[in-house]
Amino acid sequence: MMNRNMLKQAQQMQARLAAVQDEIAQARTEASSGGGVVKVSVIGGSHVESIEIDPEVIDPEDVEMLQDLILAAVNEAMESAQKLAADKMGEITGGMNIPGLM
Repeated sequence: MMNRNMLKQAQQMQARLAAVQDEIAQARTEASSGGGVVKVSVIGGSHVESIEIDPEVIDPEDVEMLQDLILAAVNEAMESAQKLAADKMGEITGGMNIPGLM
């Protein structure tokens, strides 16, 4: 009887994991840099959905600054997405690091 109960619990956990993984895949995180002149939106933790750049920050004489602002916003959005994914998975796994889940 105990094996049947363990199997049922494993199936329930697998279903919850699948639901959370789907939720993570749909989750959108956003970040900005330069006081909001560059905004980045990431979906699913790994797909950059959009980059918005305030035209006032575009200076042909200082392309490096714009590149730095974009890089900072992308990195922040990706880090936020990874943290969101880790937090959601941690809710299911109780903080255990299970290889292959993320």
